[in-house]
Amino acid sequence: MDGVSGTGAVVGEEWGARAARSRALAVLRVRGRALGLAVLPAAVAVVLYAGGVTGHFTGTGWDTARWVVTVLAVLVALAATAVALVVARARPAATPTVELSEAGAPDLYRLVRDLADRLDVPAPSAIALTPDCDSWLEDRTHRAHRKHGSSAHHTSDGGAAPVLVIGSPFLWWMRVAELRAVLAPVVAGTGPAAHPDIAAARRFVRGLDAAVAVPETPGLDPFRRLGAHGVGQVARVLLRACRGHAAEMERGVASAGSERAQSVDYGVRIVAQEQVGLAYAGWDRLLTRVALPAWRMGRWPAKLDAGVVSALTELSRRDRLADGFSSRLGERPACDLLEEPGAVDEATSLLAARLFHGGPAEPGPDWSPVEWSQYPEEVVDRKWRTDAARLHEVLDRLGVAAAAAGSPAASDGPTLTRVMAHLSAPQPPTPSTAPPTTPQVADPEPGHDPEPGHDPAAPDDLHEVSDLPDLPDLPDLDDEPHANPAADALAAALSALLAREDAAREARATATAAEAAKAAATAPNAGTPHAVVSGPDGPLPLFPLQPPRSGRDLLADHVTAMVCCAAVDTAEATPGLDWLDGPALLVGGERAADLGPRVLALVEDGDPEPLRAWLARTGVRPEKPVRLV
Repeated sequence: MDGVSGTGAVVGEEWGARAARSRALAVLRVRGRALGLAVLPAAVAVVLYAGGVTGHFTGTGWDTARWVVTVLAVLVALAATAVALVVARARPAATPTVELSEAGAPDLYRLVRDLADRLDVPAPSAIALTPDCDSWLEDRTHRAHRKHGSSAHHTSDGGAAPVLVIGSPFLWWMRVAELRAVLAPVVAGTGPAAHPDIAAARRFVRGLDAAVAVPETPGLDPFRRLGAHGVGQVARVLLRACRGHAAEMERGVASAGSERAQSVDYGVRIVAQEQVGLAYAGWDRLLTRVALPAWRMGRWPAKLDAGVVSALTELSRRDRLADGFSSRLGERPACDLLEEPGAVDEATSLLAARLFHGGPAEPGPDWSPVEWSQYPEEVVDRKWRTDAARLHEVLDRLGVAAAAAGSPAASDGPTLTRVMAHLSAPQPPTPSTAPPTTPQVADPEPGHDPEPGHDPAAPDDLHEVSDLPDLPDLPDLDDEPHANPAADALAAALSALLAREDAAREARATATAAEAAKAAATAPNAGTPHAVVSGPDGPLPLFPLQPPRSGRDLLADHVTAMVCCAAVDTAEATPGLDWLDGPALLVGGERAADLGPRVLALVEDGDPEPLRAWLARTGVRPEKPVRLV
């Protein structure tokens, strides 16, 4: 059986390699046809001149044709030269990664080289980490001449082996044998990548892709931008002509690498692929539930990769389908292959914050790291109190009385009673529920003409919140009908305030990034550290984790924060961290998982009774003022 399977792997590998080379030749034929079209006018001009010299093409008409074709040939040659120069000199987009020097990960480099020897393929030229659950080979020969390039990117005139990019969560969750099995088909791809035709086709496609983006380069004068647009159009046509061949070429390369890797750790690869899916699930939960709340308040968890181990361990404890996964933790983790795993984890954590949230490149007053041990106090509690302060600020601007509930026990400070009273106060019937006495909704205020196109539910300035019309006449914030108009006004004001805070934060981050880039450009090169963040100059591309939140979601979050503050201040509850669900309120050491539906009943329907019952059961005193930031 082994001989049969081995023969099948060889046949599959040869088929994939042949398919990749065939498609590479198809890409190069597109390049050849483009070159042929570019020299065609010059060839016609040569024929016309040769005919004139030999006496065949004589007369005024032929002289005019020679001049016209000559001018056309010169113009086409100039345009072709411009396109070729732009394609050759354009820098394809580089994936933002954390580059590892060999001194910072000698064992990892040794593992990859041994793997390449077993597969009989060239070893990758360098290793880099990405804050994602994926691994691939990336050709970075276009970065060989960067001023601040790593020593690991030295290339020769004939090109160099690609860089191996590894998903950082794999290093912390996977064991050494599992990581080797996962990397085997990726490293095997260096074999087909070394073929001259495939390498040339890839360079051509990358150059075209970069040339298409040249017109968007900042700082171009109008004349150069106009020329760049013309070059971009030509590059786009060529890229469209060879896109299908390039995709099939990459599939052939992947197929050849996968078949070649069949002989390496085949049994371990099956288990390792299960860990890939598990790591992806835990990483996604960690980013969206745990890291995102911290990023939104200007803090970034400095040990995300270590956190994914805790998240997946918690998942294996809760989910019986994951039984046995935690027993692997007794084996050697792949992060032991790094000399300074803590520093590498911090670098990838900062890069993840930049990619998925758009944070600054360096820590600062409004962008500081936080350790997991400090997360409940520095992130959870601070987030709750910041949201509670914002909620009461909006209530103040709306003119909501501090003791709106009419209870003599209500205090004048920031209390939960004030919030519950405002959201549960009886409202006059809205136009959608009132008897249809008139075909149109009456004006919000007698004698007041709102500005054309102005939405009173979304004020243009915080100071205009007090000018909102009566709450019953406010339009719904969302498509679904809403039974609590007071919540609509509050949600609209919260959305406006948060939008301004986000804009101010982004402006500060942009200014800080510009100053840091200017300082880095003038600072001397201090050598190559173990972990260096690489990528395009300027801001990184942003890959948001979640769509913008609706006004109702924002309001529910702020009311929940107010409840949590009251519970911490009056009922001896504590802020906590759930590795799979993020910030959590701990009452008596147990997570209060039943709070969310009760808050939604108050926000959506104006019904405070479920929340009041929960407060009475847990001993929370809503009439007591809470501490705000």
